[in-house]
Amino acid sequence: MAGRHAVRIAVVGGGPGGLYAAALLKRLDPDREVTVWERNPADRTFGFGVVLSDETLGGIEHADPVVHDALRAEFVRWDAIDIVHRGRTLRSGGHGFAALSRRRLLAVLHARCRQLGVGLRFGTPAPPAARLADGHDLVIGADGVHSATREAHRDVFRPHSTTHRCRYLWLAADLAFDAFRFEIATTAHGPVQLHGYPYAADASTVIVEMREEVWRAAGLDSRDVPDSIRWCSELFRDALGGRPLRGDTSRWSAFRTVTNARWSYGRTVLLGDAAHTAHFSIGSGTKLAVEDALALAACLREHDRVPDALAAYEQERRPVVASTQRAARASLEWFEELAHRLDRPPHRFAFDLLTRSRRVTHDNLRLRDPLFTAAVEREAGVPAGTPPMFTPFRLGGLTLRNRVVVSPMDMYSAEDGVPGDFHLAHLGTRAMGGAGLVMTEMVCVTEQGRITPGCTGLWNSDQESAWRRVTDFAHRASPGVAVGVQLGHSGRKGSTRLMWQGMDDPLPSGNWPLVAPSALPYRPGVSQVPQELDQAGLDAVREAFAAAAERAARAGFDLLELHCAHGYLLSSFLSPLTNHRTDAYGGDLAGRLRFPLEVLDAVRAAWPADRPLTVRISATDWAEGGITFDDVLTAAAAFAAHGADALDVSTGQVVADEAPDYGRSYQTPFADRIRNSLGVPVVAVGALSSWDDVNSLLLAGRADLCALGRPHLYDPQWTLHAAAEQGYEGPGAPWPYPYRAGRRPPPTGRTDAPKPRLAL
Repeated sequence: MAGRHAVRIAVVGGGPGGLYAAALLKRLDPDREVTVWERNPADRTFGFGVVLSDETLGGIEHADPVVHDALRAEFVRWDAIDIVHRGRTLRSGGHGFAALSRRRLLAVLHARCRQLGVGLRFGTPAPPAARLADGHDLVIGADGVHSATREAHRDVFRPHSTTHRCRYLWLAADLAFDAFRFEIATTAHGPVQLHGYPYAADASTVIVEMREEVWRAAGLDSRDVPDSIRWCSELFRDALGGRPLRGDTSRWSAFRTVTNARWSYGRTVLLGDAAHTAHFSIGSGTKLAVEDALALAACLREHDRVPDALAAYEQERRPVVASTQRAARASLEWFEELAHRLDRPPHRFAFDLLTRSRRVTHDNLRLRDPLFTAAVEREAGVPAGTPPMFTPFRLGGLTLRNRVVVSPMDMYSAEDGVPGDFHLAHLGTRAMGGAGLVMTEMVCVTEQGRITPGCTGLWNSDQESAWRRVTDFAHRASPGVAVGVQLGHSGRKGSTRLMWQGMDDPLPSGNWPLVAPSALPYRPGVSQVPQELDQAGLDAVREAFAAAAERAARAGFDLLELHCAHGYLLSSFLSPLTNHRTDAYGGDLAGRLRFPLEVLDAVRAAWPADRPLTVRISATDWAEGGITFDDVLTAAAAFAAHGADALDVSTGQVVADEAPDYGRSYQTPFADRIRNSLGVPVVAVGALSSWDDVNSLLLAGRADLCALGRPHLYDPQWTLHAAAEQGYEGPGAPWPYPYRAGRRPPPTGRTDAPKPRLAL
């Protein structure tokens, strides 16, 4: 069946996405019979205002100028964001928003559908999805977060819903804010936030949101909605100018993030909230639905077969939606954890709020509002003309010249644990690349504690001498650089092949015995079963760590990191998934922490007091039944109390069947929470790739140092190039003298050609 000639189309749901899809499909082929079923009356809607981006409006203009022109006449536009906290209002400009009444948006789309000949059936529930599919060439499920279309084929779409921890009430006020307003009210029960924006010359949307426990403590769970609205009106009286808030079908709700394994099945396809939801704090619901409609209509035009068109639609939209959902998740979690941010200085608090989703960054905010960004930098103590990443940082007795760390990266290139010329070149090059701190790979404390035969070690004097060669060269070639060593023991993840020969695969021969907290293999049926450590084994491992720390000090390392992450030996003690012991080293968190703390104490005693010591942790196992974040906070506090100067916050790699939530800077929220809950310096890691990410995280107060691995594999001079790209030539990024001639980007072609005087 030809997709472009799919003449009978049913749309379930009369929201903006469904209506716009119907209008576009009818406009592209007037011979189509397009019918929209909407169970509510035409004049009934949910919510008040709708925000659309310039990008979305551009797509609408290109696809249907009639709709675009009608909407343009209705829009309220503004470019400022106000952050109100503890009686102070800070404004950031240059952002650009457009909003209109949801009723007016629907009215425009109703009119366009009628003009084009789309059948609109209001107050009429749609027939069952299977019956619609039998009688139509295409069924579009645009029936919202509670989609009946989706539920009818639940076994195929495989939806997943996550309910979040805040309660919110969607309201309106009869006044127009002159900015997008975020206001934080401090109550005896906890913080309550207002999200407000204008959608007409005399009206604004107002969303009041708070953590579930705050909502209950305030007694709002037992009040009816009118009483709740009065409570909210009084709480934000000053912002509202004394005007009351009003609702329509409002009720307290908890936001649900919806995802689906598939978006189409046969002739049926999901669109908008039926397929995916994204938290309202980034204003994306209507935007995503309208963009879905645009993409679906285009794919049906471009492909001859309906299944091919639906597959192309999903292929095009899924990455965009996933990116938006990651940003929305970061934003909603920022508000969920608001209580931990309230004590930040005012400009840093505002900057943190503005950059919460990672879509607004230091660099683009500096372009939008340079005066506001400069005020944030001054408050944070960043010298004028200095990017935040190039400010020094003191850690214990060590002052780092900047905030960039070359992450520990296993190279699997040693012989008998001895680092050779490869390590000298690898680490030496990165030491000359400008980073403040260059970390070794995990250096194993015993031969048995190696991951692979190619891992480096510090269990004998030959290895110590070889490492001294590396640190001497780095300090000589790049004065001011700090070189750190990461000490670890593979535990149950040892005796495997080199990474490029089969990551985590056992050696085909020559395997050595493994040890672990419990006799649990890393990959059941594949990995070797480790021996459970007895007291003698525990004592030997602890002594090996202390001896390696002494060798590391003599080898000239400036910083030592104890590896308690990624499922290696010490990490395996921490997680309930890998520690099933019933003695003093297992059971509750205190028991599971006991051995890592004993090792930390031994290492701290062996390591010079004036040199910093950090601990790398996995802040989540990304697996059901794994360590809780409350336990992670307790463990982090214990590590700090036992002498850790900072925590290097990573995640996962503890169990083979993990399900990480990958994405740009996806691990940084864990570092942020630890830093701002405990007041302990943290190193943020995880898919950081740009200097803009680094500047943003540091200035927002989410991290003290940022560690990057793959970017430094791609470009050993990543830090120096970041300085050059930002026009910075200060002490935070000194170029080695032999390289100084290359500190400016080389020209890429002629740029001084005369401009044409005439345009024909």
